Amino acid sequence: MLHVGIDDTDSPSGMCTTYVSCLIIEKLKVCGYAVKGYPRLIRLNPFAPNKTRGNGAVSFRVEVQGEDEIEKVKNVVLSFVSKFSELENDNTNPGVVFYKGEINDSLKRFALDAIRRILTIDDAKRLADKIGAEVYEYKNGRGIIGALAAIGCPLPDKTYELIAYRSPENYGKKRKIDKESVKRMDKETYPETFDNIDDDYMAIAPHTPCPILYGIRGESPEALIRANQMIKVGEKIERYCIFETNQHTDQHIQKAESISQMKQFSCYLVSGEVKDRPRVIEGGHVFFTLKDNTGEIECAAYEPTKDFRKIVMKLRPGDKVKVFGGIGIHGTLNIEKMKIEHVKPLIEYENPICSCGKRMKSAGKNKGFKCPNCGRKLNGQKIPRKIPRSLNEGYYEVPTCARRHLSKQLIRMGIKGCS
Repeated sequence: MLHVGIDDTDSPSGMCTTYVSCLIIEKLKVCGYAVKGYPRLIRLNPFAPNKTRGNGAVSFRVEVQGEDEIEKVKNVVLSFVSKFSELENDNTNPGVVFYKGEINDSLKRFALDAIRRILTIDDAKRLADKIGAEVYEYKNGRGIIGALAAIGCPLPDKTYELIAYRSPENYGKKRKIDKESVKRMDKETYPETFDNIDDDYMAIAPHTPCPILYGIRGESPEALIRANQMIKVGEKIERYCIFETNQHTDQHIQKAESISQMKQFSCYLVSGEVKDRPRVIEGGHVFFTLKDNTGEIECAAYEPTKDFRKIVMKLRPGDKVKVFGGIGIHGTLNIEKMKIEHVKPLIEYENPICSCGKRMKSAGKNKGFKCPNCGRKLNGQKIPRKIPRSLNEGYYEVPTCARRHLSKQLIRMGIKGCS
């Protein structure tokens, strides 16, 4: 069995690695080769500084007999990558990997590292040499990192995505997708499909001039095929392909034992206590500081998270939370979802009420209280009053329109979110 990994063929101005892979697979089948199972779409670290547009790499398996067939498959793959990659873009650096062997622990660890932290081209080359994988680099060849990761990624939890592709003459034009049909599809297939639409925002449609018309995500190929039949479009669909993916599995999240051990450009689940009252800055972004006994980190709910920010604004010092997210270029923990574990009671201290019904005033330092109405005096201290909190303990997540590819929805976790 020959494993093929491909990454970094696209750019902000066009193309898509899934589309290139789909064309290759169709060509291999026409040539009589058996492509086993579904191709895999593996999303890598969402906070990597040099990530591609969707930060996804693709791999697939081809049944081959002997070196002659391997060479023929390689020729097909490399010719398509050379022809369709956006090589004129400075930041497009495709990589292709061919590997004939078992998916061993070294490959699995490499894949998880590519999803959770930052790896280098040299890291990929060292592993390729070690396992006997053959790599092909275009320009600086950064894509070999994702190509290797797509081959080796374990999928103990997985989802699927059906991607429909446009005819080339429509690239860059407005996508003609009937929104009402997407709403009906979502209503009839949720939760077997998910993240299809968010109010009037169609989450299935990208907003770039790439070959993708739409992508439906779900729990099984059967659910995706059924959902796809419900969508109405006003333009020609050239082809579609179903991918097996790590999307919406939280595979990028690693548990942080402490805040001090967290590193930039990595993704974590971390527990802590809210240090300060949340604040809003220009642009509508909300920030607060999370602390534990080892350090502290600034957490952010950015404007695209919409009403999720209202929940964050209700946090107060002393509240205990678990935060899922990643540390971006500014060193801030970007929140994907959170669990509020303990809402600290808020206490306000008030002057006592006089027997005449009026609230008393201070009679001076250490002199107790005096009623401004009847003149009665009273020794003692202020009376504590518990202030009701409008925040419930439990899980909260960002809306569909702000969800990252890898972030696992509460519905997939079997958890009912709070509102």
